[in-house]
Amino acid sequence: MALSDGPASTVIRGVRLPRHDGAGGPGGPAPDAYGAGGADAPAAADTWDVTVRDGLIDRIVPSAQTPAPPGGAVVDADGRFLLPGLWDEHTHMVQWALAMTRLDLSRAGSAAQVLDLVAAALPADRTPVVGYGFRDAPWPDEPTRLALDQVAGAVPVVLVSADLHCAWVNGAGAELLGVSTGTDGLVREGPWFAAMARLDEVTITGAETALRRALPLLAARGVVGVVDLEWADNITDWRERLQHGPAPVRVEAGIYPDRLPQALAEGWRSGQEVPGTGGMVRVGPLKILSDGSLNTRTALCRDPYRGTSDAVRSPGGGYGHREYEVAEMVDTVRRAHAGGILTTIHAIGDLAVTAALDVFEATGVPGRIEHAQLVHPDDHARFARLGVVASVQPEHAMDDRDLAEQYWPDRTGWCFPLAALHRAGATIRFGSDAPVAPLDPWSAISAAVTRSRDGRPPWRPEQALPVAAALAASTRGRTHPAPGQAADLILTEVDPCTADGADLRAMPVWATMVAGRWTHGPG
Repeated sequence: MALSDGPASTVIRGVRLPRHDGAGGPGGPAPDAYGAGGADAPAAADTWDVTVRDGLIDRIVPSAQTPAPPGGAVVDADGRFLLPGLWDEHTHMVQWALAMTRLDLSRAGSAAQVLDLVAAALPADRTPVVGYGFRDAPWPDEPTRLALDQVAGAVPVVLVSADLHCAWVNGAGAELLGVSTGTDGLVREGPWFAAMARLDEVTITGAETALRRALPLLAARGVVGVVDLEWADNITDWRERLQHGPAPVRVEAGIYPDRLPQALAEGWRSGQEVPGTGGMVRVGPLKILSDGSLNTRTALCRDPYRGTSDAVRSPGGGYGHREYEVAEMVDTVRRAHAGGILTTIHAIGDLAVTAALDVFEATGVPGRIEHAQLVHPDDHARFARLGVVASVQPEHAMDDRDLAEQYWPDRTGWCFPLAALHRAGATIRFGSDAPVAPLDPWSAISAAVTRSRDGRPPWRPEQALPVAAALAASTRGRTHPAPGQAADLILTEVDPCTADGADLRAMPVWATMVAGRWTHGPG
């Protein structure tokens, strides 16, 4: 998990800068951003030398064999493209790492196929079988607890859905987690989140080991920071992790309502550096879960999910699930804000998004909405007017396009309305919700720009973003490197401003730097 040791100063020679497209995108610098040439500098030089000192970008000048600073190092970029490092604004880091170790259910197209996978994975002893990644909404058959019991017997089985909002368990699995289920064997929403914490406690040693092994994967994709919204005491957990060495990414550690009183009592404030982490961990936002998800049919909607049978399968009488009333959220947001903690509200269905905006309007507090998957057109402009950030996951559009057509057939024009939010002036930030989608910002960028994956025709292409806006959404609005910024940088082999969707998705990252130290590469 450690950053590479290295000098306090580094010169990166011969970088190219993606071309500015005139729409606030990457490429050319802002006026006076560079030491030589100002706004028109890229037109005057093909390559640039970048000096990094004490974790910051010190200067950027046209290439002229800039010498290494005393005691410093020189890296030759050979014309590769220099960009600000990428952030994933919504992750569940332990769940992401654990998903790589669990029985993969992502390709199962039916309950019967899942049962076959479980049967093949049963251990000789009674070690629990934990799977991840099923999407039951499109299955032709339905999960049942009896079917899992018949396959697994006394072996505990816990199968986590791809959206993390429910699990399918057998009798022994329910006993292990201390939960009750109906005949379908499903545990949803609040009861499942509590059970998930108990599941993690059973495998906590494996979880920490898996996370340490997985973290280097982030740097290889150009990730310099994540917002960790794991269901845990994230501030304490990350402080303890970094006692064994620094992480290769910056972390903002999220808080949930059950831990808000403790966080306020301890004086934590969003953005505050967590002592003992070398500046790599800061306090993140309070996260409120206001509704569920599309796959679990619990996203809260103005109109019912299509079809009577679907309404029966969807908690809330076919409209989805409401976790908190607006008044409750208003009170919580006010308490958090009074203590210096910002709030982000999980809202996927259009009614949930409206309610979340109502909360921020009632409190007068800026904040974020996670997902904003189905947004009524009346609400687009409210994001900008209220100063609410749309923290979205474009790759979910590719995962959920068929489910949206099935369950929201008359509202797909409202799904993942990235272009509409962008035109309305909303601030957009990209994440993955990992492990729900790959923790790879390039996948999100490609999905946002092309609205396509795997060669399929673009889905609702009118909601595609220009690549400049997609990159800005992945770099916290840093459209280009500039002196004085943190030296959180990446070097790519391809210019993302001219890449097609496939090249964006497979973007070759040559090197990643965080706080002036290499976390991946160079070379």
